[in-house]
Amino acid sequence: MSDRNNLSRREWLSWATHGLAGAALTDLFAADRPVSAGGGVGLHHLPRSKRVIHICLMGGLSHLDSFDYKPEIAKFHNQSLQYDERPATFFNRIGLIRKNDWEFQQRGRSGLWISNLFPHIAGVADELTVIRSMVTDSANHTPATFQQNSGFQLNGFPVMGSWISYGLGMDTENLPAYVVLPDARGYPAGGTINWSNGFLPSLHQGVAFNTKGTPIPDLFPPSGISPETDAASRQLLRQLNAQDINRHGREDAVMARVRSHELAARMQLTIPEVTAIDGESESTREMYGLNQEPTRDFGRNCLLSRRLLERGVRFIQLISGGSFGSPRINWDGHEDMKKNHSREAQRIDQPVAALIRDLRQRGMLDDTLVLFTTEFGRTPYTQSNDDELGAGRDHNMYGFSLWMAGGGLKPGVAYGSTDEIGWKTAEKPVYWHDFHATVLHLLGLDHEKLTFYHNGIERRLTNVHGEVLREIIA
Repeated sequence: MSDRNNLSRREWLSWATHGLAGAALTDLFAADRPVSAGGGVGLHHLPRSKRVIHICLMGGLSHLDSFDYKPEIAKFHNQSLQYDERPATFFNRIGLIRKNDWEFQQRGRSGLWISNLFPHIAGVADELTVIRSMVTDSANHTPATFQQNSGFQLNGFPVMGSWISYGLGMDTENLPAYVVLPDARGYPAGGTINWSNGFLPSLHQGVAFNTKGTPIPDLFPPSGISPETDAASRQLLRQLNAQDINRHGREDAVMARVRSHELAARMQLTIPEVTAIDGESESTREMYGLNQEPTRDFGRNCLLSRRLLERGVRFIQLISGGSFGSPRINWDGHEDMKKNHSREAQRIDQPVAALIRDLRQRGMLDDTLVLFTTEFGRTPYTQSNDDELGAGRDHNMYGFSLWMAGGGLKPGVAYGSTDEIGWKTAEKPVYWHDFHATVLHLLGLDHEKLTFYHNGIERRLTNVHGEVLREIIA
């Protein structure tokens, strides 16, 4: 070995054992059992959509200031909330009721009410299916975020993207079925648990891309390793894997790890191409907001999402909102709703609308589900002393909004409602199990049949609950 390739034994083992590129050395069994499209449990019925983009607004979007128009709340502005039992909040401060800070208008031919907080998304109102009666079980960020993603407040359970990967398998040999694009400013509450495969095979874990710099750490071997050393390493690992399988058989956990390593090897060729968004037209870059702040980061992720979908990725999670430290860089508008939500909406409004339009003009929206969710809403009263009208709102688990768009849905409609001040769900309550059941249904999966045996229990994404929202299905 030449001097420039003279790595120490410890350095070589560290790279070969821990680096993603080292894990990717093998394409074992490529001849007799290639990792290919499919490999999932299989469809239960005819699907309406093939793939999903899940946009997660971390911190708690105020439905009262976005998608749930409550004209009556102005009558109660600056008045005390009337209640028999003190509501569950995060900071337990129940100030005076505050009207919406952004004006609402009816949008498009459908007449959906959407506020001026999202002027660009309002422009695609006729594509949206808004659910205004969401309910969750926690007013705390981390358990509420877990429940949004996995259906459970505790960690350790597979998230929706992992279940979809497990159910539908891969649609490409060269990219993961489930990709995560975190906020460039930091990870959300709970970190990587938000894209955990839980007890499902490791192949179904979300693969998080870096949104700045190298897309995936350790994807390529260090520059000091020559092609000859690389080839010899591949051969050695191939032999070791073959010996292990001959000795112990094709154990599920081992085979899942081998398949993930094979996938990583093919990603070395695919990732540079799919992330090369500089080749997109100037008009496309302008539409997504890549040429200016503050839309550049999220616009890049939205455009990258479209490119990943085009290349066969099943499920993409786009995260808006990172650290919950100081200052908060997410949708957690405790102190000042106007300042917080204005900043966050400006980052994502144009890119999200561009993604919807781009998918539509490319003929992809008819078989792509776009999900726009948040872990809970915000309170109609302010987070302040009982006799004060503050500028911020606390967490609201009793009623909030999300929207969906794309294949199989009735567009331009709203489902369910909250009470006159937007505090609690009043009609057609929707729990996360119902939401998850509906998403699986649109993908051709029956939430009661998509199960995995773990610790003596046939587990499923919806636990023992969940009803498909058939009223919103076209």
